[in-house]
Amino acid sequence: MAKTIKNNEYNESAGIPEMNLGEKYSENKKNTAESPEKMQKALEKTKKELEKLKIFIVKKYPFTEAIGILPPQAVSLFLEEELEENIAKEEAEKIQKKVHLYIIIPEDKFKDMSKIKKEIVSEIEKSKQNVWIHIKTPVDVWESCLDSKFELVNAIGMSFPLHDKGILSALRVAEIHKSLVLQKFDKYVVSYVVGGSLIRGNVTKTSDVDSFVIINDTDVKRMPRLELKERLRGMIYQYIAEATALAGVKKDILNVQIYLLTDFWESVKDAHPVMFTFIRDGVPLYDKGTFLPWKALLKMGRLKPSPEAIDMFMKTAEKTGEFVERRLIDAMIDLYYKVLNPSQALIMLYGSPPPTHKETPKLMKDIFVTKEKILKVSEVSVLEKLVEMFRQYEHNPKMKVTGSEIDVLTKSSDVYIKRLEELRKDIEKRSQEKIIEQIYQEIFELLGAIIGKKSQVASVAEFDKLVKKGKFTQQHSKILKDIIKAKSEFKKTNMNIHRVDEIRKNAAILINELLDYSQRCDLVALEKGRMRLRYKKNGKDALAELLHCNGESFLFVDGNIKKITEKVENSNMKEVSNAIEQQKARKELEISSKIFELLKKELGEFEIVL
Repeated sequence: MAKTIKNNEYNESAGIPEMNLGEKYSENKKNTAESPEKMQKALEKTKKELEKLKIFIVKKYPFTEAIGILPPQAVSLFLEEELEENIAKEEAEKIQKKVHLYIIIPEDKFKDMSKIKKEIVSEIEKSKQNVWIHIKTPVDVWESCLDSKFELVNAIGMSFPLHDKGILSALRVAEIHKSLVLQKFDKYVVSYVVGGSLIRGNVTKTSDVDSFVIINDTDVKRMPRLELKERLRGMIYQYIAEATALAGVKKDILNVQIYLLTDFWESVKDAHPVMFTFIRDGVPLYDKGTFLPWKALLKMGRLKPSPEAIDMFMKTAEKTGEFVERRLIDAMIDLYYKVLNPSQALIMLYGSPPPTHKETPKLMKDIFVTKEKILKVSEVSVLEKLVEMFRQYEHNPKMKVTGSEIDVLTKSSDVYIKRLEELRKDIEKRSQEKIIEQIYQEIFELLGAIIGKKSQVASVAEFDKLVKKGKFTQQHSKILKDIIKAKSEFKKTNMNIHRVDEIRKNAAILINELLDYSQRCDLVALEKGRMRLRYKKNGKDALAELLHCNGESFLFVDGNIKKITEKVENSNMKEVSNAIEQQKARKELEISSKIFELLKKELGEFEIVL
């Protein structure tokens, strides 16, 4: 086999295998003595002629599955099959020296095979090409395997593909892998079988190639059978990459299954459907007299399941029924989560906290049906139904659901989800609008606290004055105007979520600056109304503090808080805090002279400490 691969190495620049066409297929053997230049010219001429012939065949018969150049050393095998016994020896030798093309056409074109061959031969004669053709169907190829003519199929797999829809590449990778396996494990391999799309006749260049290796474990004594299987499995799988590389096909196209002979026979006796299908449809690329007899016995109806196997398969009906019921329950649970999770997501998007599954249907109705009036009661019914069914399942895991119920719920849930997707867009728009409005209101409330309540235009003008004074930057002014612009834009068209996020981030910068400025102004106003007082207590100097805000005065002395109005009375921090908060909205500060008179009565002589 290694020799076969070598003789068919590809010459990528030339486009056909490195075959000595000048020596093998020339009518005159004197060509062998000609100069290398003349031989190269003859070779190039042959290549061009074959390419022209291929184009003619594929164009006239587009259903052609494959065209391959058979390896020279295998030509005699095919001629033995086709040539009559009484043909002259000289004629046979002359035919053998031609370029042999193996053409595969679909089985349904079998009746036209004679006509197709006649027309192709006519084209060959017209162009005076030194070519011999073999036209077959895939069934002919597999019949050769069933007749144990494995060398023929090996040669077909090793032929150079002029045109291939997939059958040649699939057969080639399987043949190479088979040869690699046999070179290493010929003692253990009893059958190498292919199946799947390759045998069914619908193989393409991207189709997987399914192959099966049966290992003889009946005379293994030195190691456990399973250990043998695992060892061989690992090495056989290693050859897959090598085979795909040699065959020039995509990776992972070859799928190999490995069976021990004893396990395989047990599965046949137990009437395992996979094994019966495998024997019925599989075709051996190699067999030591194991697989083909099984195939014949199955065809004759002699492979019959045991009574135990029949009982086992009968019992599967009951188990299958249980599986179906379980899957229907699983389908109900899947549909439950299908409608529940998006519903909870929309409730959260609306601004409510995450609800439980039991609360979700009621909240959907309260918010989107009753309050917002953007959903109908009938549209929420599938959510209510599935939540109720799930509740029943929690209390009774053995509950049953019919297929017709699942069908109805599936259709209803599809409609519901589609409606929620539309609803999401509406909620997102409202949410974004709410964000923009909140940002606008917060910023202008802060501006109002700084410059007083004014119109939008006047507020912007006053803010620009503060910018010119260096209290804020041009960037802050730009942010303010961008927020005003965004509020106006949002009413006209939908705003991109990224645009809303950008505005939110910029607004946070401006809000922080406005808060800092406002707090600085408040501190300045409070400092104006704060005084430190020095007085005598028990003949020694003592300090007290007077805080005047919002038309009220508070004296902090000896750890106590006293309020001074028309008289001096006890107070607390709550009253002080309220007065400070109200003072923030007032910019003017007035202190009555009566306050100092009352202080003098309370403290005696005092002086203001700067």
